[in-house]
Amino acid sequence: MKALGIIPARYGSTRFPGKPLALLAGKPMVQWVYERASQAELLSEVIVATDDQRIFDAVKNFGGRVVMTRSDHPSGSDRIAEVAAESDAEIIVNIQGDEPLIEPAAIDLGVKILLDHPAAQVGTLVCPIRNAADLRNPNIVKVALAQDHTALYFSRSPIPFSRDARVDTEWLQQHTYFKHIGLYIFRRDLLLQFVKWPMGVLERVESLEQLRLLEHGVKIHVAVTAYEARSVDTPEELEALNKEPSYLSLQQEAR
Repeated sequence: MKALGIIPARYGSTRFPGKPLALLAGKPMVQWVYERASQAELLSEVIVATDDQRIFDAVKNFGGRVVMTRSDHPSGSDRIAEVAAESDAEIIVNIQGDEPLIEPAAIDLGVKILLDHPAAQVGTLVCPIRNAADLRNPNIVKVALAQDHTALYFSRSPIPFSRDARVDTEWLQQHTYFKHIGLYIFRRDLLLQFVKWPMGVLERVESLEQLRLLEHGVKIHVAVTAYEARSVDTPEELEALNKEPSYLSLQQEAR
């Protein structure tokens, strides 16, 4: 079964314009993501989907596969759906373009969700929350799981609510909370349907696209991983991460 990895990349970001081309250890961020994703064993191919000529040219320059898409897509899912519509791949993986250290094994784990569960239409990953401060961070999406490892709900608030905990550290002692990792694995046909559905009420309130799936009764199958995604959202974060050991190792690799 063919699995296609697609990296949606746009130039216009409110907090970090031109983020895909921001240099990390001398290479554009989109190049790091592309090269890491290309190491995933279960992906047949990796493609960057963009509407910007600068990003298109940069991907071509490092030898990557890139497709120019329309400029009116409201989300990354819509952008990858345009590419998926022209593909014969049965599985489509939406890979975030701002995670330069994305683990190839995490991508493979996500693909295996659909390979191992023929009835599953959508898969994603979560990791345990270890830092109590993350519970209150609205930028860290929390997930409540059913016993069959499908998602019950996604929220920017801590879920479930720990009624008897007095402080946040006690929440983590009483329950295992999960952080959502924004890697989505779709059956192609479901993805093409999903982007045609109107925004749901829950999606609008939480500003979380995946809630549209739950509102339409689609089960999102979840795999738990130790991999903890770390995205680069601002120029300040890029500057800070460049000084950390994990990112310094990237500089050694680039030389």
